[in-house]
Amino acid sequence: MNDDNAVLEQARAWIADDPDPKTRAELEAVVAAADSGDAAARTDLEDRFSGLLEFGTAGLRGALGAGPNRMNRVVVMRTAAGLTSYLQKTLGKRDVTVVVGYDARYNSDVFARDTAGVVVAAGGRAMILPRQLPTPLLAFAIRELGCDAGVMVTASHNPPQDNGYKVYLGDGSQIVPPADADISAAIGGFPTAASVSLETDGWETLDDAIVEAYVRTAAAVVDADASRDVSIVHTALHGVGSEVFQKAFAAAGFAAPAPVVEQRDPDPDFPTVSFPNPEEPGAIDAALALAVEKRPDIVIANDPDADRCAVAVPDPLAGSPTGWRMLRGDEVGALLGHHALSGDSPADGVVACSIVSSRLLKAMADAAGVRHEETLTGFKWISRVPGLIYGYEEALGYCVDPGQVRDKDGITAALVVAQMTAELKASGRTLLDVLDDLAREHGVHQTDSFAVRVEDLSLIGTIMSRLRSSAPSNVAGQGVSRTEDLADGGDLPPTDGLHYHLEDDTRIIVRPSGTEPKLKVYLEAVVPVTADLADARAEAARRLAAVRAEMERLTAV
Repeated sequence: MNDDNAVLEQARAWIADDPDPKTRAELEAVVAAADSGDAAARTDLEDRFSGLLEFGTAGLRGALGAGPNRMNRVVVMRTAAGLTSYLQKTLGKRDVTVVVGYDARYNSDVFARDTAGVVVAAGGRAMILPRQLPTPLLAFAIRELGCDAGVMVTASHNPPQDNGYKVYLGDGSQIVPPADADISAAIGGFPTAASVSLETDGWETLDDAIVEAYVRTAAAVVDADASRDVSIVHTALHGVGSEVFQKAFAAAGFAAPAPVVEQRDPDPDFPTVSFPNPEEPGAIDAALALAVEKRPDIVIANDPDADRCAVAVPDPLAGSPTGWRMLRGDEVGALLGHHALSGDSPADGVVACSIVSSRLLKAMADAAGVRHEETLTGFKWISRVPGLIYGYEEALGYCVDPGQVRDKDGITAALVVAQMTAELKASGRTLLDVLDDLAREHGVHQTDSFAVRVEDLSLIGTIMSRLRSSAPSNVAGQGVSRTEDLADGGDLPPTDGLHYHLEDDTRIIVRPSGTEPKLKVYLEAVVPVTADLADARAEAARRLAAVRAEMERLTAV
C-alpha cells in the first residue's frame, strides 16, 4: 500500500471511530474528493493526518474539523481521558474532581460536556460552569471549589475557525513542564474514541452561586474609599465577558459602562472584526467610535474570553482621527504596577513580568525596595512566582489579585484601571500624567513589537536557524554587546528564543509564538530623561524605528 492509500485508510479508520456525525460527514466528503484525484483535497487530508494536535503547556489549540490534527470530539475525548488518568495516577485516587468552563465558540459546549462525561466515566467528579463564561471565572472556580484540576474550552483571541483546551491544576495555575509531557504521554494510552469511556450525564452543572462569588471577589479589588466617578465605554469583542464585566462594575459601585452594542453579545463568527484580538489593528474601532460620541474617561476592551484587558485614553497629541489612542500593554502594565507598588505590600511581596515585557516594572520595583522576578512568557510561569502580589505580560495580560485568580484576568484589571482613572480625575490628572511621571523618574521605556505570520510552520524554524547561524554583530548601527540563546537555559528554563542586547541599552527578543503560527519580535529602547521628556521620547522612537526596520529585514520569510 503506497502513502496515498495509507492516508486514505487512516481517514476511513477515523470515520469509523468518530462519534460526531458532522465531522464524519465532513471527512467523508474530503476522502471522496481526494480519492477522485482532487489535489487540494489530498493536501487537506494529509494536513489533517500529519500528526496528533500537540498537547503542551498551552493545552490544545487549533482549527475545528475532523482528523487528529484538528479540534474535534475525538481529540477532546482522548485528551480528557489522558488528563483524568494523569490526575488519578499523580494524586493516588480515583475520585479526582475537575471543573470545566467554556466560551461561546463553535462546539465549546460540546467539548465541555464530553470532558465532563469522560471524567465521570473514569470514576471522577465533574462540574461544569452554568453557561458560557470568562476564563478568569474558571481559574477562580478551581480554587474556590477545591478542585484537583480545571479545563477551559476556549481559543481566546484566535480566529473564528479555531478552538482550544486550556488545562489548570489544583493550585489554579496553568500547567508547566513536566506535567504537559506527562499528560501528553497519558493521552497516548487512549488511541481512539472507542478506547475512551464516556457517560452522557452524571456531572454537576453549577448554579450562579459561583458567578456571584467571583463577582464579589473581583469587586473587592477596588478600595472601599476610592472614587467611583468615572465613565467608561466597554467592548467584549463578541466574547463572553460582557455580563460578568457589568456585574463586577455594579458590585464595585461604578456606574454601568456603556457597551458597544454590536459587539456585546457572544457570537462565534466575530462578525465586526477581522481578528478578535484587541491588539490587532481595527479591533477596537467600534469602541473608539462610540467614545467619540459618549466622551467617556476611558475605553476598555476585553478579548473574547475576557482574560485580557486593553485600555484606550483621550490623547489629542496622538494624531489619531478620533483623538483617542490605545495604550500599549507595557504602559498598562506599568500603570497597574505603580498601583500595586503604591499600596501596602507584604514585606516579602514580589512583582513579576515576562521576559518580553518592559524593564520598567523592574526599575519601579527596585526604587520601591520590592523584589522583581522575570519569567518566561505566559501566565503559567508568572502566576507561579512565590509571593506574587502583581504580575503582567505585554500581551494585555494582568494579574492584580493573585490570591484569588492565579492567571491573567481582564475584569479585575479593568476595575483597577477604573479606580486609578477616577482617583486621578478627582485631582485633575490622567493616566497619561502618571506615565509621564514614571518616565521622568525611571527613563523612557518605549516598546514595540511585530509578528511574522506564516502558513508553513517550518519557516519559523528556518528563520530561527538563520539567526543562530548568522548572528548580527550590529543592528541599525548599534553594536550587539551580548547575545543570549534562550534555548540554552540559565536563570530561566530553556525556551526557543534569542535575546540581543545593544550597546545603547536597546533590547531585542525573537521567539516563536506558543499559540499561533507566527514569529514574534519584541523591541525596547530605554532613554534617560535628562532635560525634555518629549525629546527623550523622540529619541526612543527613533531608535525603535531603526531597529524595527533592520529586524524586519533579518526575519523576512
